[in-house]
Amino acid sequence: MRKTQFVLLTLGATVLGGIATVTPAAARDYPWCAQGGDYDYPGECTYSTYEQCQASVSGRLLYCDRNPRFSYGEVQPQPRPQRRARPVAPY
Repeated sequence: MRKTQFVLLTLGATVLGGIATVTPAAARDYPWCAQGGDYDYPGECTYSTYEQCQASVSGRLLYCDRNPRFSYGEVQPQPRPQRRARPVAPY
């Protein structure tokens, strides 16, 4: 009985350790997107070539277009200027 508990504890610790070290997949933008239908803009951007995209959208009532994030780069938001406090007038 004690041996079974030890094995289960060891297995649990190993699984927990494995889950803790998993990192999310890196997002990568590809140059071509399947657009239309249920896809929000810019669409499903997982295609390296126009031909891959065309083969995927065939018969799905979708179309292929360039990925704007890949083509033009993401626009970085401009920092808002800091407001200076107005001086308080004496009464």
